[in-house]
Amino acid sequence: MWKLVLLGSLLICIGQTLAEVTEKSQYTTKYDNVDINEVVHNERLLKNYVNCLLDRGPCSPDGLELKKNMPDAIETDCSKCSDKQREGLEAMMRFLIDNKPEYWNPLQEKYDPTGSYKKRYLDAKRAEVAIQPAEKTP
Repeated sequence: MWKLVLLGSLLICIGQTLAEVTEKSQYTTKYDNVDINEVVHNERLLKNYVNCLLDRGPCSPDGLELKKNMPDAIETDCSKCSDKQREGLEAMMRFLIDNKPEYWNPLQEKYDPTGSYKKRYLDAKRAEVAIQPAEKTP
């Protein structure tokens, strides 16, 4: 009987440890409700986030979280991101590369000095263009 109790206690401890490890292997989803479209289309908000990331201005709580996780997210291709975070980061970075090089260039210099993200993005963009179906002619 005591072996059964010991085994049960051990399984509970292992379960709790695995839950903690799994929980820490993901970024917090606390700020997943931030509307990325609102940020990229509002110059004041966008500039505040960029200034936060570049240590040029104060950070909101979600900006601090982004700043803390940005190096790891780029290095690991967002492996710890939720689906919503991955989509948001992708949308933000694509917008900056395509529309705001004055923001993207210093961010790339700080967080992706090898340019690996931009290269992957541009390669993917070229591939998307290459597979567009031809228009039908009447």
